[in-house]
Amino acid sequence: MIKKSTKKIDMNEFIKKNILKIIAIPAGGIGGFAYYYFVGCTSGTCPITSNPYISIVYGALMGYLISGMFKKKENETN
Repeated sequence: MIKKSTKKIDMNEFIKKNILKIIAIPAGGIGGFAYYYFVGCTSGTCPITSNPYISIVYGALMGYLISGMFKKKENETN
């Protein structure tokens, strides 16, 4: 018989661990839309800034990646 490992995930612990990413992804999406709205390319030749959906996704991705720069390093002891 196969045993399934059921580890209950505490939601508060998950939020505490990932709060920076939870904030950075929507903030990046808002920033991407703001860039499209205020700076965007109207001719359609710019692949990222000519479409608001692509700008939002690109901004959210950048927010996620930038949030990884601020992660605290954990001390590893053997």
